[in-house]
Amino acid sequence: MAKVKLTKNELKKQKDSLKRFTRYLPTLQLKKQQLQMVIRQVEIQIEEKRVEIAKYEESLSDWISVFGEEMGIGDIIRIKEIEKDIGNIAGVDIPIFRKLEFEPIEYDLFIMPLWVDRGIVTLKELAALNAEIEVLLEQKQLLDDELRTTNQRVNLFEKVKIPEAKDVIRKIGIYLGDQQTAAVVRGKMAKGKVVKVS
Repeated sequence: MAKVKLTKNELKKQKDSLKRFTRYLPTLQLKKQQLQMVIRQVEIQIEEKRVEIAKYEESLSDWISVFGEEMGIGDIIRIKEIEKDIGNIAGVDIPIFRKLEFEPIEYDLFIMPLWVDRGIVTLKELAALNAEIEVLLEQKQLLDDELRTTNQRVNLFEKVKIPEAKDVIRKIGIYLGDQQTAAVVRGKMAKGKVVKVS
């Protein structure tokens, strides 16, 4: 802590700072709570998507051995782009998954086996779920970073700035009180000397 001037101006400055800190702290605490709540919601969404993926993979297990055939199904499904929007949670810009677009690819229905149509639909759904999980993980990372910063600010105000300002105000108050008492005593002593002289 820097050396503090023991003046009325410094006292006013410190009181204004304390008022500002105590007014800003509840906002930070509210932001912290909101971020924690949203992070928990994102974690739940990620878990739900993973459960969906597990269900899809389980439904595929019946004919997964057919995937062993050299059909080139990877050439039939190609991702064109992941469409995202930008949302804002507690002042943090986060990506929001909209949809996954695939390139339209033609294939010969006479060469490909019948299961390929259902397999393509399922694989597209799995790819969309995986893309959504990636976006949710990106959201979580951004929100975690903001929560860490907000936590640091809350701790700074609660544990450093507010106690520091209170301590400085107390010290200045004591000093100014002592100065005022000393001035009154000097005044009385001077008055007493004036009365003795006259």
